[in-house]
Amino acid sequence: MLMRTDPFREFDRLTQQVFGAARPAAMQMDAYRAGDDFVVHFDLPGIDPETIALDVERNVLNVHAERRSPAPEGAEMIVSERPTGEFTRQLFLGETLDTERIDASYDAGVLTLRIPVAEQAKPRRIQITGGSKPKQLNG
Repeated sequence: MLMRTDPFREFDRLTQQVFGAARPAAMQMDAYRAGDDFVVHFDLPGIDPETIALDVERNVLNVHAERRSPAPEGAEMIVSERPTGEFTRQLFLGETLDTERIDASYDAGVLTLRIPVAEQAKPRRIQITGGSKPKQLNG
């Protein structure tokens, strides 16, 4: 599985340290293979599951989520450190993954995707048949 990198991530971290503000951080994630599945966990605390959208097109998985401010409209914000707005992330999925059978669940602020390895990509044992002795050539 290949992942798209954010070329501005380090710049955003520096900007946040210097100026105290930057665009919202990308979704933090972990990804690993467990048996016949690739598992991806995205940290999305405070996200309403209704705002999460997943789509796959040509082996590119797009994750989109939105965190709205909990403050009512017109409220005077005293401290606003939690990023709000839209969050997106793209993952490039290899041909070996079955994008038709992705399973997604959201629990305790973590979006978990299970992407099965395609049947044709799973290792398989090839049985060798035969056992007769090699023929000798006369002549």
